Amino acid sequence: MEYTELNHLENREPVVAEIYEKLIEELHKFGPVKIEPKKTSIHLGNRFGFAGVYAQKKAINLEVHLNHRLNSTRVSKVEQASANRFHHTIKLNAPGEVDDELLGWLREAYDLKK
Repeated sequence: MEYTELNHLENREPVVAEIYEKLIEELHKFGPVKIEPKKTSIHLGNRFGFAGVYAQKKAINLEVHLNHRLNSTRVSKVEQASANRFHHTIKLNAPGEVDDELLGWLREAYDLKK
């Protein structure tokens, strides 16, 4: 089955699509972004995957991949994926939460070398 962005946004509160659209709009300012819808998430990449979008009923769980552990109350979960890669889960409840701090982390993830 082919998955699309719409598969992840349908049957959700309208705010989920608003958050997603704001996120993608801001990410495109970094440069090219590969958007790869999968079964349970939307992978975001450039040279490699730097983030993942997990749509919920009323929010988005954004997973940001960095080479260090973030220390922030915004991060609800951290998984060490490998020696040099940490996956941080950040819950977004409103488009305004796509702010300078979050975009800074995403920019860092986007620019990482493998």
